Amino acid sequence: MGTGYLLIQLSTAQQALPVTNARLVVTDTSTDEIVFESKSGVDQSGRSPIVKLWAPDIELSLEPMPKDKIPYARYNVSVQADGFNDVQIVGVNIFDETTSIQNISLNERTPDEVQAFFNPSEEKIVIPPHQLLLDVNRDQKTGVIVQPFVLREVYIPEYITVHLGPPTSSAQNVTVRFVDYIKNVASSEIYPTWPEQSLRANIYAQITFALNRVYTEWYRSKGYSFQITNSTAYDQYFVNGRNIFENISKIVDTMFTEYFSIVNSTAPYFTQYCNGTTVKCPGLSQWGTVDLANAGKSAFEILQYYYGNDKILKTATIVAGMVESYPGTAVRLYDINSNVTIVQQQLNRISRNYPAIPKVNPVDGIFGRQTEASVKTFQRVFNLVQDGIVGRATWYKLSAIYTAVKNLAELDQEVEEKAFIGDVLETLYDGRYPSEVLMYGSKGSKVKEFQVYLREVGNAYGLKYNPTNGVFDEKTIDALLEFEKEFNLEPKEIVDEKVWNALYEAYQDLTKLYTVEDLTKYPGYVLRKGMSNKDVKRLQSMIMKIAQAYKQIPEINVDGNYDGRTQNVVLIFQKNFRLAQTGRVDINTWRNIVFVYLNLNSGRDINTSDILLPFPFELRLGDNNGYVGVLKEYMNVLAKNNYNINILPIDNIFDKATEINVRRLQKIFALRKTGIVNRETWEKIASTYNDLFTGRWVR
Repeated sequence: MGTGYLLIQLSTAQQALPVTNARLVVTDTSTDEIVFESKSGVDQSGRSPIVKLWAPDIELSLEPMPKDKIPYARYNVSVQADGFNDVQIVGVNIFDETTSIQNISLNERTPDEVQAFFNPSEEKIVIPPHQLLLDVNRDQKTGVIVQPFVLREVYIPEYITVHLGPPTSSAQNVTVRFVDYIKNVASSEIYPTWPEQSLRANIYAQITFALNRVYTEWYRSKGYSFQITNSTAYDQYFVNGRNIFENISKIVDTMFTEYFSIVNSTAPYFTQYCNGTTVKCPGLSQWGTVDLANAGKSAFEILQYYYGNDKILKTATIVAGMVESYPGTAVRLYDINSNVTIVQQQLNRISRNYPAIPKVNPVDGIFGRQTEASVKTFQRVFNLVQDGIVGRATWYKLSAIYTAVKNLAELDQEVEEKAFIGDVLETLYDGRYPSEVLMYGSKGSKVKEFQVYLREVGNAYGLKYNPTNGVFDEKTIDALLEFEKEFNLEPKEIVDEKVWNALYEAYQDLTKLYTVEDLTKYPGYVLRKGMSNKDVKRLQSMIMKIAQAYKQIPEINVDGNYDGRTQNVVLIFQKNFRLAQTGRVDINTWRNIVFVYLNLNSGRDINTSDILLPFPFELRLGDNNGYVGVLKEYMNVLAKNNYNINILPIDNIFDKATEINVRRLQKIFALRKTGIVNRETWEKIASTYNDLFTGRWVR
């Protein structure tokens, strides 16, 4: 006998708003016995207490069993909340030593007069048997890469549209967040009790399979309106509305931007897989990954075992729908930068809908203990690792929830107007207190100026929306009172000099922080020694960040003064990136600085080729793999730079012409002329290629 756990989380509008009052009932599917009941079963974040439940022993899920031995228990969950349709989930999976998370999105109940036709009072979701208990033959077909249907760059979609049946069926299409789709597929395809490296290998295969369908436009190119099906005969198992597992959820959050690919290709590999017991296929065996993980193999080694040694893991640097791209490194305690500001602003806005998350005040770009505490609460509410560090998983979850919250707010007419932060605003408003107190009914330019400041501070601190119409109305009063409360001012419905100055000071603090767009926009004139202004400060901010990644670039003071040190650092940048060494920043130097700065987020060194790879294994005549293709790309660059070898067609075949080129290069480099690419030969060819590719050396 084992014990599993269940967490129920209620929300609406794609997690933009928690449902905070509901009656919960959990019953045993086989006996209808009530095992948990609560009339007010969720907290202010929509989370239930952790419910402890009986489950079969974990050993039943660690190796294939007869069909009559189901390794998990099944429970029903019923939810009743005022103003929403009732929901019943039938067959929630509970495994021993595992926490199941049942996310339930509630729909508002429509008026009684139309309910009978359009909105049944109860929504019912039935979770079918787990995929590993099925004997469905998997006939997954690879997407043929044919223009114009192939996307040029691999990216992680914000959403994916799933057809709930075989391609030609008249089943429903559902559109879900990509990361939630992967969590659902992983929870439906494999058991959460498996070793972690086995889980990771399978999840990599599932991510890559889905990205292959998106990248090749496999279904869209055939005229379908969806990107993938939930039919295991064609694609992978997805059960709309099912529970997921906490450990699987946390793993997916850390790796959903990574995929498996041939070394000399950006395309996601076609990672076919099956259970490996009742169904066989040329690709990965799900049960086989358990044995390999127990034998000590890592997820990457398991993938290469099934798909070949010329495949590697790659990271998609573009994640669609993100308000701000991940900065490349974790944001943590004591950091001071604009990324901290983004985190603080998003936490504050989310906290309006999820009040358990404490607000951060001030929004100053400094990651202190208050910010850390707010991050930890956010992580707890959304089932992330509670370490107080904004790594990739927390960053993307923050962005997703922030976007959902803003989208919901827009439906309620909370339109986020463009800020006039910086020099543009200063030409319109002077920040000076008007000659008289502003109060209800006041009108004019000073009221509008006050409203603009209030709106920008409100956006940063997650306060109520206020209009900028130049009229001191009730909405302005509501926003003013909330500002006064947040900044510990006496609550009053007028704007005297003290309130004005407090607001303007808070606004001025925000103008010291830059968005990516503000930071990188060319100022429109050449920056040179002797200048002192905000544009110089923007330049120094980017160079300072670059210096942390490129050790040949010295660090710089970010003070807005184009002094001798700033000029010298600009000269060093121009030399390293092969620009005219003037010490001045014209539009060409500016664009190169911006390009390097923006590529810091992707982890890419633009002075290094994307295909510069470490030695994989010996390559010789007759080999056919992606590393041979990389080798040929190296040699073709050498051939174009006056090395006495032939230019070869780029394919993955180590033929006689390839061997001849290798022998000639081994002679030129004074290596043993074997025609076999060992470590020494690979590293010499690769380093020479990189020097030629980057322009460090010309033959």
